[in-house]
This record gives sequence, C-alpha cells and structure tokens, in this order.
Amino acid sequence: MMAFVDTANRQLRRVPAWTIYIAGAAWAGWLFWLGLTGGLGAEPINALERAYGEVGLKLLVVTLAVTPLRRFLGLNLIKFRRALGLTAFFFVMAHFLVWAVLDVHSLSRVWADIVKRPYVTIGMAAFLMLIPLTLTSNDQSLRRMGGAAWRKLHKLTYPVSLLVIVHYIWLTKGFPYEPLAYGAVIVVLLATRIRRFLPAKAA
Repeated sequence: MMAFVDTANRQLRRVPAWTIYIAGAAWAGWLFWLGLTGGLGAEPINALERAYGEVGLKLLVVTLAVTPLRRFLGLNLIKFRRALGLTAFFFVMAHFLVWAVLDVHSLSRVWADIVKRPYVTIGMAAFLMLIPLTLTSNDQSLRRMGGAAWRKLHKLTYPVSLLVIVHYIWLTKGFPYEPLAYGAVIVVLLATRIRRFLPAKAA
C-alpha cells in the first residue's frame, strides 16, 4: 500500500494544478453542448441544471477528502485543493445560472422561489456562503487576513456541504438513495475533523 501511495504522490507532483480548471471548463462545455444538441434527454434544461449541481457536489466531496486522504493514507492532493474548490464553485454557480436564467427566466420569480420554497432557500444559502470562500481563495487574501482568520472563514465549507446535501435530498423524487450516499460520505469526512476541534485533555 505504501509503495502504491508513494508512486501516486510522485506522479501527482508532475501534474500542474491548473489542469483541474481545464478539465472542469471542458466538462462544463461538453454538458452544455449535450443540452443544446438533445443529448440530455427530453428536458435538457432540468438535466443540465442537475448535472452541473451533481458535478459541483462531487468536487466539493473530493475537496473535503483531501485532508483525510493525506492524514490517513499519505496521499498528497494538497496542491489541487484550491483548484478543486474553485471548480466546485464554478459548477455550483453554473447550476444556479441555468436555474435562474434558463428555467425561471425572471428575477422576481427567482426571489419568490428563494422566499417560498425551502429547498431553494437552503440551496441559495449554500451558494452565498461559497462566495466569500471563493473570493478569498488566493495567497493575497491569506496574507491580508492572517492564517488563523483565513482558516476560520474557510471552515464554512463544512456547513455548506451539509446544506448542499439537504438541498439535494429535497429535490430528489422517490427515496433519495444517491444524495443520502453522498451525505454519508460527507458526514464521515467531517467526522475525521472532530478530534481537531475538541479541547485537549488536562494532563
């Protein structure tokens, strides 16, 4: 196992982080093209909206997994974490824009849905919480805020991930097997961090 991890880490060091952005943009463009050409079925707008949201969720899960993977398996994906998080936001924003622009069509209806539909309210809350994380995901913000304040702000990722799961469960028709599976993974990933926030035992 250790030999495999060492080999994987050596290979990963050769891969630049910007490849995450290229792959994300290419995948988003491909999904949009499928929507335009009928490749997403009879309801392309709903399918595209869902596809963008699911990719954003998957990237969010991978971003949360970076620290546990390094701590417990020794697999080092730290240099990709920022790119994964920013690309996750990109897909979440695309999910929102497809809903707001192509599905709802009206700013007044967007606001009405946010106010009246709880699953939309929760999804919007998660989206808004991601914005300061995205805006501060750079070295300049880290230096200006200081490490402690920056890390505290970026712990918003944890409630965001839970809100996203609740939003996904609420949207799913029938028994929500898939969102519950993602939710279980996220709970496990968050549980690996609990010990770090517990007060140290007295000597």
